[in-house]
Amino acid sequence: MNPVKFSQRVLNWFDMHGRKQLPWKDYPTPYRVWVSEIMLQQTQVATVIPYYERFMARFPDIRALADAELDEVLQLWAGLGYYARARHLRQTARIVRDRHESRMPLDIATLQELPGIGRSTAGAILALAAGQRQPILDGNVKRLLARFAAVEGWPGQSRVQAALWELAERYTPVERVADYTQAMMDLGAMICIPRQPRCKSCPLIEDCVAYAQGRQADFPAPKPRRVLPVRAIRMVLARTGNGEVLLERRPPVGIWGGLWSFPECPLEVDLADWCWEKLGLIVNPEPPWAVMRHGFSHFHLEITPSPVQVTEQSGIIMEGARFVWYNGDHFDRHGMAAPVKRLLAMLVK
Repeated sequence: MNPVKFSQRVLNWFDMHGRKQLPWKDYPTPYRVWVSEIMLQQTQVATVIPYYERFMARFPDIRALADAELDEVLQLWAGLGYYARARHLRQTARIVRDRHESRMPLDIATLQELPGIGRSTAGAILALAAGQRQPILDGNVKRLLARFAAVEGWPGQSRVQAALWELAERYTPVERVADYTQAMMDLGAMICIPRQPRCKSCPLIEDCVAYAQGRQADFPAPKPRRVLPVRAIRMVLARTGNGEVLLERRPPVGIWGGLWSFPECPLEVDLADWCWEKLGLIVNPEPPWAVMRHGFSHFHLEITPSPVQVTEQSGIIMEGARFVWYNGDHFDRHGMAAPVKRLLAMLVK
């Protein structure tokens, strides 16, 4: 299909049906667009909007985010998942503050050197905020282009990825790049949806190969299935007589990196002995709670919550960088993953 004809149909549809009231479109600075694009990775617009508005109210510019404590950033992120995104946001904000005078660079190569910003995200920032002609290839656009041109294969394969990027580059116009970029994302999210696409409402229906062949469900091909491994852990829910609960900050990398959680004890060891040896606590173990399963993209986590009543402390644990005694009166002070929040709420109710 002629690229000019393609983009014009997309833009005509956008003028009539596109989403123009999104909060990051009100004042599309590179910073605001960047934060929205990171939040929208793996997360739907309706879920993102309230998080985005709270985040912007607290961190209205790069310097505010760069100067913030990681705990506060993670707390505002809690519930969105994929917490590495939040850590990368703050890390990138600090780099931009220190190296670029708190202004997002408007060069695609420089943007892609920043943590958490890949080619598509960099392209979206420059197209939406600066009007640069840069193609994007987020999940919605991959699906739309794969169907339109009947690109066989899973988009995670380098061959398929290259073919989709070539299409994205070909059809991106010179004029109205910001509107076109938003329109492509909107078409994928609203019309060319994963299941039962609304083809009759699509401006590209006349030239869509998948529609002509009746094979919309075949594109894009799914990721090859594999059985996800299961990881089992025991979380120690240590509580004192006055209701304080022991929390431990997780390492900066890995699952829930930098968030506060419960200490983790191997399932096969004696719980009371472990608490004394590792935490300096004399405890009375209580019956464990029902196993809680939490799914990640690459494995399942089975959590055995094990409450213990603290009867004596040796003084090994001091409040500071790694451990804190939490009393429940300041529930929102610490960034926590959703399963930890649920367990804590059950424990201190």
